[in-house]
Amino acid sequence: MSYIVVDIEADGPIPGDYSMICFGAVIVDENLNKTFYGQLKPISENFNPETLAISGFSRNETLEFNDPVNVMLAFEEWIQNNSKGKPIFISDNNGFDWMFICWYFHHFIKRNPFGYSSRRISDLYCGLVKDTFAQWKHLRKTASTHNPIDDAKGNAEVILHLRNEMGLKIALK
Repeated sequence: MSYIVVDIEADGPIPGDYSMICFGAVIVDENLNKTFYGQLKPISENFNPETLAISGFSRNETLEFNDPVNVMLAFEEWIQNNSKGKPIFISDNNGFDWMFICWYFHHFIKRNPFGYSSRRISDLYCGLVKDTFAQWKHLRKTASTHNPIDDAKGNAEVILHLRNEMGLKIALK
């Protein structure tokens, strides 16, 4: 099984009414060099300017991005080509990231290669340290920039730290 850390940027709080603007994914291995980046054209007229600003893109720029069907098909192919065994989705905030990725997969290509579940980094860390309020973001090496590849890579670095330094039992393949 392969762990894939995903981070997304959106122009609002929920998929369908708002749009996923871009996302990045990183296969968790010792090199963290297998990445995917997608930019998606908005699917709705709705957008929150403050939320969109976090992505660093203007609305006009996003209107030139790629068709969501093509991006999701390319992401599925990348997962198939880079994952060994079942891919496991993991993110910083899977309540947000998973919601968009799952919705986009099912809405645009009628399937989700990750299945129906995901993992959250905070839950793994809190379980390891036995503290439901423990903070883990200091373990990132790559700074959070809201570029989804940078953010996914920083979060993948945390997974490696949990495995290599704290005894989290995950097999990297």
